[in-house]
Amino acid sequence: MSSKLIYQFRVTLLDIEPPIWRRVQVLSEYSFWDLHVAIQDSMGWLDYHLHEFRLKKPRGRKVIEIGLPDTEGERTVLPGWNVPISEYFTEPGVRAEYNYDFGDGWCHEVLLEGVLIKDASANYPVCIAGERACPPEDCGGTPGYEQLLKVLKSPGTEKYKDMTSWLKGHAKNYFPYKPEHFDPKKVEFWNPAKRLRMAFGERE
Repeated sequence: MSSKLIYQFRVTLLDIEPPIWRRVQVLSEYSFWDLHVAIQDSMGWLDYHLHEFRLKKPRGRKVIEIGLPDTEGERTVLPGWNVPISEYFTEPGVRAEYNYDFGDGWCHEVLLEGVLIKDASANYPVCIAGERACPPEDCGGTPGYEQLLKVLKSPGTEKYKDMTSWLKGHAKNYFPYKPEHFDPKKVEFWNPAKRLRMAFGERE
């Protein structure tokens, strides 16, 4: 039987001011993989880099890592598709760290704001609020993003031409990049099961 509860999260990209954030509502029976997909889609990331959640079990001290198993390293990373979010997000106020793209190093705070009653007329997940555009993928982390914003304020320069050419040639075509613009109504969510099959065809 499907749960009648909804988890409301605020996802904030750290180390950037003014903040880039999203407020999303997801089904309480979601796994961490499902939540990962919802974060990717609401933020505007393209989900072609590694990710992980870092948080503690209720009343625990050890930091648990959840995401894509580290098959070559020595870290123990739990597979996100096997771990229910309800096992860790047990009450409002619980926070997790969500890291995406270990090269650029995008770190997010994921805060459980509340547990709500499901609206029978709504389709979940849903993004109900947020501010500012997500940084372009592969822009070089926070320093690269800040440099990008600086360059875009100087049209006509050689750096501006190079930057706009890079934005246009990107897989997503980010041009024209509008850092202050975000419309939650335009967020489109993937089916997380389909995303998993596409990424890991051998796992059903």
